[in-house]
Amino acid sequence: MAFVKVCALSELEDDTPKRVELDGTPVSIVRTEGEVFAINDVCSHANVSLSEGEVEDCMIECWLHGSSFDLRTGKPSGLPATRPVPVYPVKIQGDDVLVSVTQET
Repeated sequence: MAFVKVCALSELEDDTPKRVELDGTPVSIVRTEGEVFAINDVCSHANVSLSEGEVEDCMIECWLHGSSFDLRTGKPSGLPATRPVPVYPVKIQGDDVLVSVTQET
């Protein structure tokens, strides 16, 4: 897996998503509950940016219709979304946040 620096850890505010793009993939970076998560930034139900939504209890809520996705697994917690969104591995090296959106083949 190729990890790429997306931002500095010090740039992330708790429970405030940060949108980045990696290899053409929109990703929402979220610092919450002492951890950093990377989740695909497109809601599987409405095709809108998740990084514009609220974060609470390790979930990110889509601002348009209220679907929430688990930051650890990408699984929706209820309707209207029924499909999960991809999550990506995160590494912290010093103050650097690194994410991999590539899959091993």
